[in-house]
Amino acid sequence: MTRYVMVADLNRCVGCQTCTAACKHANATTPGVQWRRVLDIESGEYPDVRRTFVPVGCMHCSEPPCMEVCPSTATRQRDDGLVTIDYDLCIGCGYCMVACPYQARFKVTSIGKAYKNGHMSHEQSREHRERLNVAQKCTFCIDRIDAGLAAGLTPGEDVDATPACVNSCIADALTFGDIEDSDSHVSQLLREQRSFRMHEELGTEPGFYYLWEGAS
Repeated sequence: MTRYVMVADLNRCVGCQTCTAACKHANATTPGVQWRRVLDIESGEYPDVRRTFVPVGCMHCSEPPCMEVCPSTATRQRDDGLVTIDYDLCIGCGYCMVACPYQARFKVTSIGKAYKNGHMSHEQSREHRERLNVAQKCTFCIDRIDAGLAAGLTPGEDVDATPACVNSCIADALTFGDIEDSDSHVSQLLREQRSFRMHEELGTEPGFYYLWEGAS
């Protein structure tokens, strides 16, 4: 079996937001919608303080609560663990948005534009009207993964089969791959370093792992 996951090294992330920009460019999301975000968290007390940058988005959970509440079966899970949305089946009820503990889902009701005076040429050429009035979220660049696999490429190793956010990371803080492959980069990282997953106590089994020197 294959189980695709993403690993974020919080010891390396510098909070540059390049992954956020790369995601918007690759997926042409509406202004104000960020499938990949980076939280800026301050901790400690002066003078012993620190900032930690935490990339977040859809966690592609093994037990996705969003799928359980979907009344139209629009949200599904593939055999490789990726959680998908069928825009033709989604009725825009928003149940999944409420159920998601990671605030990773969005609903857009009109085509957005960067400036008031009209859409820019690139906005007009990349309108995604199929996403209007339905749920949307990070897909781990599923189109790149599938196209890469069809071309005989390996997601997480070959750039053309790897999510845009991972390819763009200037600090090499993001890694993608098959956790079921013991030789993959993600498996090696998780074997060698301490890690945690966000809201593990909820039993969602997220497919997004965090490396952190303070993890227990």
